[in-house]
Amino acid sequence: MIVRIMGEGQVKLDDSHFAELNKLDDELLEEMETGDGPGFRRTLQALLDAVRRLGAPLPDDALEPSELILPSPEASLDEVRELLSDDGLIPG
Repeated sequence: MIVRIMGEGQVKLDDSHFAELNKLDDELLEEMETGDGPGFRRTLQALLDAVRRLGAPLPDDALEPSELILPSPEASLDEVRELLSDDGLIPG
């Protein structure tokens, strides 16, 4: 799976990491629904850190189709709300 972090680039992840990332996505969705700003910020950072830790960055000149696009670390709760559908950031 190819994941793009907005403003950073693309990362290649093995599909075996989907469950871990989906758990963080579910937490992020819950925090967005309840308006938990600090929780949202913490979980977004954990999700991005997990993608960086578990994946292998693609070269800057590589342009692969991204199966998933994640917001930048600086994205606000409202900005991420605009990116989401009912399925969250990670399609289920």
